[in-house]
Amino acid sequence: MSYWFESDIAVIAVAVILSGFLIPQIVRVAYERQLFDDNGDRKIHNGLVPRLGGLAFFPAALFSLCFVMALNLSVGDITLTSDLGRHGIALLYLACSGILLYVVGMADDVVGVRYDVKFVVQIISALLIAGSGTVIPDLGGLFWIGHLPPIVSWVLTVFLVVFVVNAINLIDGIDGLATGLSIIALVFYAVILYLGECYLYSMLACATIGTLAAFFYFNVFGKIDRRRKVFMGDTGALTVGAILAFLGLAVSALPDTVTTDRINPFVLAYSPLVIPAFDVVRVYLHRVQRHKNPFLPNNIHIHHKLLALGYSQRVVLAIILTCAVFFLASNILLAPYIQVTFILAGDVLVYTLCNILLTRAIKVREDRLGHKLYD
Repeated sequence: MSYWFESDIAVIAVAVILSGFLIPQIVRVAYERQLFDDNGDRKIHNGLVPRLGGLAFFPAALFSLCFVMALNLSVGDITLTSDLGRHGIALLYLACSGILLYVVGMADDVVGVRYDVKFVVQIISALLIAGSGTVIPDLGGLFWIGHLPPIVSWVLTVFLVVFVVNAINLIDGIDGLATGLSIIALVFYAVILYLGECYLYSMLACATIGTLAAFFYFNVFGKIDRRRKVFMGDTGALTVGAILAFLGLAVSALPDTVTTDRINPFVLAYSPLVIPAFDVVRVYLHRVQRHKNPFLPNNIHIHHKLLALGYSQRVVLAIILTCAVFFLASNILLAPYIQVTFILAGDVLVYTLCNILLTRAIKVREDRLGHKLYD
């Protein structure tokens, strides 16, 4: 007998409880050791806030997944044994990749690490994921390209993993944004992978959901004066980014018979990540155009645009999360009827038009107030 749905719920519950316990302990130690966030001119908050919340992510998610798997094996769940045979090696490679990112992220949060060193570690971690066999087998008709040669598949996989990891890291600019976008993507991936009978991957998504849900509470609703607020830092962003990239690759490899409407797996894979993916491309092009280093922190992300219009962080968070759900839902609804290339082109067009309108609105507000609001 199999208990996959119950296992997903149990994994979420264990992750919420464990991360809910760990995060306050991490915050307490951060205050004792004076380990606080320091973003200089980019800092939005008033007061000192620890940025070590991400230290809880990987251990909590890994423990939750392993614990529930162990319980299932203890009661003789034969189907879990079968699923371990299919996906166990890939999960072990992902664990190795996550450990590398966890260590370099922790070092960066505590003492600082050069961006080129982080980039090299990201590539090594991406190679581990590709080495697990979790690669993008084809583009599902994107640009009318189908099956990919093995070397192209590997190179593209490594690029996409590094890309997604950086996209999640760079979108982490206001309370709850990276967490909220990640939860939306993880919930979607958990459902799709469950329908695709990739149950262990669905459990992995659920373990990460539970961890992020607990963190979201402290990040968004925690009070600085009560020493309850915390940021995820690079440790959390890098490890969550790797998990999202891994799950996205797993979704892209699903057969197109997972849903009754035969939705393109590539659409299923990229749609939950439209906002962070498009934002990092826009920021990169913006900085290259102005002859600036595209890998250094900046204040030109989509949330900075909305903040420049005078919206509060909570309102900006709600707007961007709503937009993420809009892109996801519209892509899924259109996928059975429109070729994937046109869906992606439509996403780019809509995102570009929205950014143009935001830029014009900022200019109008700057002229009215008489000072610069946005770079």
